[in-house]
Amino acid sequence: MEVRKGYYYTKDHEWLSLEGDVAACGICDYAQHHLGEIVYVELPSEDDEFAQGDSVAAIESTKAASDLFAPLAGTVTEVNEELEDAPELLNEKPYDAWICKMTLEDPDAVKELMTAEEYEKFLSEEA
Repeated sequence: MEVRKGYYYTKDHEWLSLEGDVAACGICDYAQHHLGEIVYVELPSEDDEFAQGDSVAAIESTKAASDLFAPLAGTVTEVNEELEDAPELLNEKPYDAWICKMTLEDPDAVKELMTAEEYEKFLSEEA
């Protein structure tokens, strides 16, 4: 399973990359692998506000349905509309196929998330 260095991770297998106070969010390689073939993504709307842990998007696969939870609190500034017509991009390139970008309420809160090294350790303990 690929784990990208410099990204932050949640126990729900979501990733977050940070540029200033704007974070891109998506699902990890681990999550897409366990979901199977992704066939639909329900995206949030721009300007939607979420608290940490709120459901931001719904992801449906041939095996299951799952939610993307907000890794941190913030406001959606952009959605990846490409996923509406090509949800399989989450399987093909899970770290490039971000679901949404958010302006974070508190960018320093990333310290609450796992680093790549901590996430790899978390995955090894789950196996």
